[in-house]
Amino acid sequence: MIVTAIHRLLEQQARIRPDAPALSSRDATLTYEQLWRAARRGGAYLAELGVARHDRVAVYLEKRFETVAALWGTSVAGGVFVPVNPLLKGKQVAHIVRDSGARVLITSSSRLAAVRDQLADTGLTAVLLVDPPDGVPPTDALRELPVLPWPAASSDDAHPEDGPRTAEPPSGPDTDIAAILYTSGSTGAPKGVVLSHRNLVVGATSVSGYLKNTADDVILAVLPLSFDAGLSQLTTAFAVGAHVVLLDYLLPRDVPAVCERYGVTGITGVPPLWTQLATVDWPPRVRQALRYFANTGGRMPRSLLLELRALFPAAAPYLMYGLTEAFRSTYLDPAQVDRRPDSIGRAIPNAEVLVLRPDGTPCAPDEPGELVHRGSLVALGYWNDPERTAARFRPVPGYDEPWRAVPEPAVWSGDTVVRDADGYLYFVGRADEMIKTSGYRVSPTEVEEAALGTGLVREAVAVGVPDDRLGQRIVLVAVAPDAIDTDRLVKEMRQSLPTFMLPAEVRVAVALPRNPNGKLDRPAVRAHVTGEVTA
Repeated sequence: MIVTAIHRLLEQQARIRPDAPALSSRDATLTYEQLWRAARRGGAYLAELGVARHDRVAVYLEKRFETVAALWGTSVAGGVFVPVNPLLKGKQVAHIVRDSGARVLITSSSRLAAVRDQLADTGLTAVLLVDPPDGVPPTDALRELPVLPWPAASSDDAHPEDGPRTAEPPSGPDTDIAAILYTSGSTGAPKGVVLSHRNLVVGATSVSGYLKNTADDVILAVLPLSFDAGLSQLTTAFAVGAHVVLLDYLLPRDVPAVCERYGVTGITGVPPLWTQLATVDWPPRVRQALRYFANTGGRMPRSLLLELRALFPAAAPYLMYGLTEAFRSTYLDPAQVDRRPDSIGRAIPNAEVLVLRPDGTPCAPDEPGELVHRGSLVALGYWNDPERTAARFRPVPGYDEPWRAVPEPAVWSGDTVVRDADGYLYFVGRADEMIKTSGYRVSPTEVEEAALGTGLVREAVAVGVPDDRLGQRIVLVAVAPDAIDTDRLVKEMRQSLPTFMLPAEVRVAVALPRNPNGKLDRPAVRAHVTGEVTA
C-alpha cells in the first residue's frame, strides 16, 4: 500500500498484524484491528455530522483510546485534526477553537464544564462527549449547540461494523492538510502550524528509521499529543507496527511502574521530565529492557545525561532538536554522544539543515548563523497568518533552480546555531523573545497579559532565565500601584494559565526601563534579571 494519508499507516498495520497490540491505556489494550475499527467508526460518524475535506475538528482530551481514535478518525473523514493541550484553560481553548475554525469539539464532560462559558461564538456546530452523563447526552447545553456522544473505543469491540460505517475512507493528495498544532507565538495568542499528510508520514518514516523502531518496540507516550514530539510517538509507532502505551504523567514513580507492566523499550522526554525520572527507583528489569531514551524540547545538561546513561546501561541516548514548523530537524547519533555531548547533531533523514547569514549565504565552520530547514517535513505555514508565514517560510537564495516552477519554501527557525568542521550543529540561542521552559514554547506576552488581567499590577515583563532543570524558568518583573502579595498574584494567574506558564519568581520594581520609542525595554529587563541571577 502506498501511504498518502496519516490514517493509512494505521490501516496498513491493521492488515499486516491485526491481532498485535497497538495501544494500551491503564489496564486495557487495543489491537491494531480494534484501533483501526474505532478510527473508521469515528470517521464515519464525523462524516455523518457533515465533516468533510479540510474541516477542522478540535480534540481536547487527556491521553485515552478515544483521543487517538478521534485524531485518526478525523483523518479518515478527510478532516483536519487540531489536538488541544489538556493543560490549557478556557480562554486558550476557545482561542484555538475559534482561530482554527473548528466545526466540532471532541472532549469529556468535565472538560466541557470547565470551558463551556468560553465557547460562545466560536463557530462550533457540535460538541461530542467521550463520556456523556448516564449515557444520555444533554439536549440544552451551550444554548442551541448539539452535544452528542462520541463512539466508544473498547477492547471488547471485537466485531466489524456493518452498513455505511464500513465505507472506504476518503484520501486526497498527501499535500492536503492533516493537522494544525498550536504553539505559543511572540504576540501572545497561540499560533497554528499547518502540517500536511506528507509532513506527518515522512516524519514518521524518518524518525522511526533513525530510532531503529520495529514492531517489537513498546513506546511510552508521556508527552502531550498536542506537542509535535508527543504526536510523533504515535506516528512513528504506527509506521512500524509498534505498541504505544499512553500515560498521563502524574508522579515520577508512575513511569517505572507502567514501563515494567508493559515492557517499555523506548521513551522520549523533555529535560524537566528526565530530571524527575532520574531520581526515582527503577526495577532492574526495566533498566535493562529500555532500548533507547530520547530528549527533545531543550538541551539536556551533561550531568543529567551521565545520570541517565548510568541508570539505563543498555539504552542508546538520542539527543534531538525539533521545530513544530518542521516536526523534527536534527538528532545526534548515539555513537557521537561521548565525543559531542553538547551537539544537536545533524539533519534527520529526508531533511537538509543549513546555517545561513542574514543575506542567505552559508556560514563558515564555527560561524554563528540561523538554522534553516528545507525538505519534505517543512510545514505549510501558519494558520490564518499569511504575514508571519511569509516571514518564516521563504525560499533559500541559491536554491531556486531554473526548473522549479515555484520556489521551494524553507523554514527559517529564528534559532542561532554553529556548525563545526565535521558538520555537527550546536545550539547558541533564540533570536526572538520566546521562553523555552519544561519543553514548551511560552509567549512572554501571554504571561504578562495574565498578570495585568488580575488588576494587581500596572506593568509587567516576563523573561526566561537559564535553568538546568527547566531549560528556562519564567521570571515576572512587575510594577504595582500598591503593595503586592506575589503569592496572591500567581494564584490568580493560575485561573487563566496552565502551570507550565506560571512565573517561578515574581520581582516587584518601582519602574521598568523603556526604549527610545517609549516601549517597555524587554532586553534591558532580561539583562538586569540575568545579571542578578548569575552574579
